[in-house]
Amino acid sequence: MYLKVEVYIPEKDHHEMMNALNEAGLLGQGNYDYVFSATKVVGHWRPLPGADPTIGEVGEISREPELKIEFRIEQPQRQAVEAIIRANHPYEEPAINFIPLDISDGEQ
Repeated sequence: MYLKVEVYIPEKDHHEMMNALNEAGLLGQGNYDYVFSATKVVGHWRPLPGADPTIGEVGEISREPELKIEFRIEQPQRQAVEAIIRANHPYEEPAINFIPLDISDGEQ
């Protein structure tokens, strides 16, 4: 089974994370590597008491330009992908989504 990975990250920080994922062999598809897409978005959040925000202040709503990075992995790669993202992401609580994909056209 395949999973679509979505992760939101400040644009200036995405290269290091994507290089680490690719070096671990997690961004490949067939005869290609560095296979991912990036869409510019605006992230919104308010750090609550006890948070240690990279950007913003506790109790104040923050809005920052980010990239939504998307790529496809196989289910057994999930733990490795999450570990690499967390190790290379600047946020205390990065938004990471793993979405099951139904690939029914014979692709494997």
